[in-house]
Amino acid sequence: MSTGAAETDTQAENVANTSGITISSLTKTLKEKIGAEYVDIEDISAQADRVTSGGCGRAFNAMIVSSLFEKKNSLARHRLVNSALKEEIALIHAWTPKCITPEEWRVKWGVGQLQA
Repeated sequence: MSTGAAETDTQAENVANTSGITISSLTKTLKEKIGAEYVDIEDISAQADRVTSGGCGRAFNAMIVSSLFEKKNSLARHRLVNSALKEEIALIHAWTPKCITPEEWRVKWGVGQLQA
């Protein structure tokens, strides 16, 4: 009985390569669904594969700046992002977002005006 999951590394790589999930598509979705003012996503799939030797799919780190994060704790921020990317997250192996407000961006990272 097939579960729909990849059974070999080759199948996993094919799923990763044909999932349609890209940095561009993730960025677009975050900007549209949560009004992200700045998104920086790094595809760490190759790095993750070297560490795990699993070849089990796409892996991303992300910095997301949105005013919707104001007055929300870290868990609520992550839930907001994960809800916006529910379909995409189901197709990737690892997703590690850092969710901050525009003010946190300016103070902690010394960045002035946000530029998309």
